Amino acid sequence: MRAKKATTEHGRCLKCRRPLRKPSPDGYGPKCRLKVRRNARTNTSHPKWQVAKALELLELGALVPLRQNRIFLVVSDDGSEVYRTAATGQCNCPAGLRSVRCCHAVAAQFVAAA
Repeated sequence: MRAKKATTEHGRCLKCRRPLRKPSPDGYGPKCRLKVRRNARTNTSHPKWQVAKALELLELGALVPLRQNRIFLVVSDDGSEVYRTAATGQCNCPAGLRSVRCCHAVAAQFVAAA
């Protein structure tokens, strides 16, 4: 009889759904995290402050995918609200309702493009 390997699973990557070997504060595996950060560095169509804020959201784990990395739940800056945003740029935060590109939509775009 073959002995089973003892594995400790720390959940799954929120992007690719692979098992995580180590606990991850943002919910992404090392390869997916690298792709998201690389995409954020190379994307120059957004202001720098929005990119910085979007990366902060990703590092804090405030972006949770709902459906196939296209629709996300995002926690607000103060943690009192939860917004629904899409990778196409729509968001139901106050800025998104005024048709202004918000950092929530930018973060969703980074994750979807990676």
